[in-house]
This record gives sequence, C-alpha cells and structure tokens, in this order.
Amino acid sequence: MNAILDRRLTPARADLAARHLEGLVEARAFVDPVPMRVAAPSAPVRREPRPDAPLDTEALCGEAVDVYERFEGWAWVQLRSDGYVGYVPDDALRADALVPTHRVSALRSFVYPGPSMKLPPLAALSLGAGVTVTGETGEFATLSEFGRYATGFVFAGHVAPLATPEADFVAVAELFLNVPYLWGGKTSLGLDCSGLTQLALAAAGIVSPRDSDMLERDIGQPVPFDDALRGLQRGDLVFWKGHVGILTDPDTLLHATASSMTVTREPLRTARDRIQARSFGAITGIRRPR
Repeated sequence: MNAILDRRLTPARADLAARHLEGLVEARAFVDPVPMRVAAPSAPVRREPRPDAPLDTEALCGEAVDVYERFEGWAWVQLRSDGYVGYVPDDALRADALVPTHRVSALRSFVYPGPSMKLPPLAALSLGAGVTVTGETGEFATLSEFGRYATGFVFAGHVAPLATPEADFVAVAELFLNVPYLWGGKTSLGLDCSGLTQLALAAAGIVSPRDSDMLERDIGQPVPFDDALRGLQRGDLVFWKGHVGILTDPDTLLHATASSMTVTREPLRTARDRIQARSFGAITGIRRPR
C-alpha cells in the first residue's frame, strides 16, 4: 500500500480495497461501495472488527456510510461526512433508511413511541443525530421511522431543519460543558477534543475533518499569535500536537481534556502552561474557522 495514504481515510487493506483506489494501492480484490445509513442512536467506529478494539470515532443516527464488507456481525465502512474508515456493528446499519430532514439540536433528546413524555422512551439521541420528520403532533415532531420502529416522536423544540444551521458554533460546544471525556467519542455521553470541535462546527454547517491534526491542517485560516496570545477572538481554535480547544472569548478555552476527564472551561494561559509542562507541549497553531 502507498505509505502516504492515511489509514484513517483510506478504505484499503491487503485483501480488499475500494474500487476507486485501483491502481493506487495493492489489494487482492477491489469492490464498489454499498450505501447505507446508521439506524441506531449512534454506532462505534472501531479500528478492528472486535468489540474491545480501539474506538476511533462514532457515527450518529442518520449518518450515511459506504459499506465495503459485511462479515460476522461487522461492517467495514467509510463515513461520508468526514471520510473516516473503520468497523461498525452491522446491526446498526440499514440500506433502506430514509434521508434525514432534521438534526437533534438539544444536547440529548428522547424518542417516544407516541406524542407523550409519559411514555417509556424508545431511545435517546445525541446532538447532531439525523432524523426524518414528517409532521408535528402537538409539541412533538413525528418521525417517519426510527430504527426498527415504524414511527417515533421527539420533542419538536429539540430538532431543527438540516437547512437551518446554528449561528454560533461556540454556543453549541458550550452545551457539552461537564460532559465526560471519552477517547473517540462524539455524543453527549462522552467525547474527545476533536469530536467536540467537529460536532459544534457541523451544527453551524461547517464540514470539518475528525482528528486534531486534520483540523489544524484543513480548517479555516491560520491566526498569527505570540507568547502573549494577543489578537484572538471567540471561535478561534487552539491546537497542540494531538489536542484542540475552542476559545469562548479571547482569554478562555473550552475543551474536552483528559486532565479533568470532562469538557471544561478555563483560562487559556492556564491551559497553555499546564499542557506545555505536562502533556502535548507548546501551542502549534491557531485557526479561525470563518
């Protein structure tokens, strides 16, 4: 395999690869993708087809994937949103799932079997999950289907049309304050630094890559900075080698950090000094998404 190809973004193994990579990589067979969608509230994307394999990221309900192999309960896929490649549980996917019309805009919201909060919920969806809304029943949005259920109901105030992005991605990120840190996570049950950043940007209609090194390379424009960290603004992304945080104002950093195992807000200079002394070293870059 060509060494310059990124494992995280390249659907290629020694035995199998995507057909569009034929001539670029070596593999015993090349296949066309089968389009499917995530039909579970979320699905782990693991590095290997084992439940104890490292969690690289998560795919949310409604997310489109290209499937290259299905075997013994696992599907080898590439996410269409950010190109990430990995293994997801096969039962989390459906080929006939409808295209989402709305996204969950609350931190977390329950799906009910009827338009009543008193009913036992079917599931809980995290911010960014996609659902197909066909109408409203009282205060509830009616879903045409939900997973294996013919229909479902979610509080209408907790969903927003996909065509209506959030105005302030930082405000979205702030919803996750105190959520536990989880390596590879992308839900309100747990997430990591780049998962938090990607989710918040996506809610504002900004498509971005998954990991911090990709974000630092590709997102927005670089912002000049010095040791005094002057000239920064709300929404700037601060990068270290292997870490990223979001400025909520010129002097305050919001980030999912293993130092507290939560999403936390702290003075930027305090975070900079601690990170430089204990973990990722000096700040490597600051970028402004828009």
